[in-house]
Amino acid sequence: MTRRSVFASAAIAAIAGAFLAGLAAAAAEPESVPLSSLDLSPIEQGWGKVQANQAVTEKPMSIAGQKFTSGVGTHARSVIIVELGGGSSRFHAVCGVDDNARAGRGSVQFRIAGDGKLLWKSPVMKAGDKGQPIDLDVSGIKTLFLIAADTGDGVDFDHANWAEARFEIAGQQPKIVAAPVEEAVILTPPPPAEPRINGPKVYGCRPGNPFLYRIPTTGERPITFAAENLPAGLAVDPATGIITGSAPPRGEHTVTLRATNSRGAASRTLKIIAGDKLALTPPMGWNHWYAHYNRITDKMMREAADIMVASGMADVGYQYVNIDDCWENAPKHQDPLRVGPLRDDQGNVLTNKHFPDMKSLTDYIHAKGLKAGIYTSPGPLTCAGFTGSYEHEAQDARQYAEWGFDFLKYDWCSYGRIVAGQKGDEVLKKPYREMGEILKQQPRDIVYNLCQYGMGDVWKWGAEVGGHSWRTGGDLGFELNRIFEVALKNVAIGQHNKPGEWNDPDYIQIGYIGRARGMGEPGPCGMTPNEQYAFMSLWCMMASPLFYSGDMSRLDAFTLNVLCNPEVIEINQDPLGLCGSLAAESEDTFVLAKKLEDGSLAVGLFNRGEWEQEVAARWSDLGLSGPQRVRDLWRQKDLGARDDEFRASVPRYGAVLVRLWPQ
Repeated sequence: MTRRSVFASAAIAAIAGAFLAGLAAAAAEPESVPLSSLDLSPIEQGWGKVQANQAVTEKPMSIAGQKFTSGVGTHARSVIIVELGGGSSRFHAVCGVDDNARAGRGSVQFRIAGDGKLLWKSPVMKAGDKGQPIDLDVSGIKTLFLIAADTGDGVDFDHANWAEARFEIAGQQPKIVAAPVEEAVILTPPPPAEPRINGPKVYGCRPGNPFLYRIPTTGERPITFAAENLPAGLAVDPATGIITGSAPPRGEHTVTLRATNSRGAASRTLKIIAGDKLALTPPMGWNHWYAHYNRITDKMMREAADIMVASGMADVGYQYVNIDDCWENAPKHQDPLRVGPLRDDQGNVLTNKHFPDMKSLTDYIHAKGLKAGIYTSPGPLTCAGFTGSYEHEAQDARQYAEWGFDFLKYDWCSYGRIVAGQKGDEVLKKPYREMGEILKQQPRDIVYNLCQYGMGDVWKWGAEVGGHSWRTGGDLGFELNRIFEVALKNVAIGQHNKPGEWNDPDYIQIGYIGRARGMGEPGPCGMTPNEQYAFMSLWCMMASPLFYSGDMSRLDAFTLNVLCNPEVIEINQDPLGLCGSLAAESEDTFVLAKKLEDGSLAVGLFNRGEWEQEVAARWSDLGLSGPQRVRDLWRQKDLGARDDEFRASVPRYGAVLVRLWPQ
């Protein structure tokens, strides 16, 4: 070989070596995969639609004036579950509240967790706050959770941006996945064949008014009922257990209720308290709104009453069958049968053609031992644009009493236009005080619900204006993924809960419900089975009114098991009327404790996190000492004694509800 050939071969070898080294370096360089390039469809969020490379508002993504062309725009609460499979090394992003959020309204906390452990979290971020840069080691992580959480002040304008979000990967490609599917396990045993008397232990009424009470009783039918020491003027139907007549004179009247069938007998004391207060325990029933919206008819109301009895709901204490909006006429509506004159020549409110005879409807409901509720607004029109009670308050209240209604929901709606520009608590109180005084003058008991969405801290003065319950926030149908936050807000004002005075965080929406946005036809509620157990557990621990607002015609065994566990409902109906208090709290879990009349303690262990977690209820946090007997209320099962704490694994979005007695 010539010298020239040798030099040429060496040069070629060097070039080849450099080329191969470059290939190796390129192979070692991690691939960058934008989050926005993945399939975003499995992402769960509270409002709107997840957006790629723009904000949830479908506008350019911007945080504190800085523009971004890549990323994912969501709305709290949102959860992005990414399967990494150990193939990613780092995650990069800039997170923040989008500039399209109204100043002072949006507030979000961003959190990142991997394989069940919190890896990073931001401070609470608001519109205008500079974006938080993220450079996170995710080596070996199999499943990553990107969470945009609201901060307990509602979800208005919680537009959450994961700007410039990307993964560095050297192995498996990341993939966004849906939350795990849960089996709808029925925890509540079927009721025993022998009678069990349920419902409240105290019942309020006003002397001389019509009295109606159906003794809630489970057990094999037929059951024969009796009531010892009933006051004069009251009688019980032995076949139905319905007590009717005129309410007794002012004072306390202790009655012994009895139920007997071929399998056994049961008795229970009911204290009838005749005086000024109604709703001595949280009202229970059904309201049509979140199922049927502006499609409601007389036929649907009667069907709901039938099902309340046939399904067993009435046997555990549900008693009100309530119409919400859209029973009146409207000036205009897409359904011509709901359009017509608002009032007759005498000023009496007119029903639309779907409600031909209100007195006949309430008679039908009352014949089953149930009660009927109605709805209106202090404004000229209701929220859905139907006839309101403005300047006809006394006339309408008399009409409702004559028709035979036992409950009134009074919704702020268009009254806001009447007092536009006026401020102060007295402005908020005035229409509710006026109707409250009018209702007290009616010759029947009408439970009064103030629906004005928590304005002016209504829980501080709702009872003062005659209310028996009051909404503490907005329509829950728009934020069903926030039941834990809504409950904790109500716990924080729980001192305002007491017999006859109830904080109302809105209706139970499980089973089949309509979509609040667009008032759609009923479909599956979208909540996990464990979340539905948590929903009912929270409302019972808070001593909130228990109004189911799903489609009664599509009740299934699972939904009924959540709604109708008498041991769980007993926590809600306890005569002390206390709201549970916060005993312990961590990042994703918390413990509520509620003192009960018999000296026992109801304890709820809750997990609002994305994976199963162990939660401990420590006696030191609960104010207890010594061994305590523990009973699982959902499973109706004794768990034995514990010395200083009770621990349980609580599933994602789930609850464990127990009752403790000194051993």
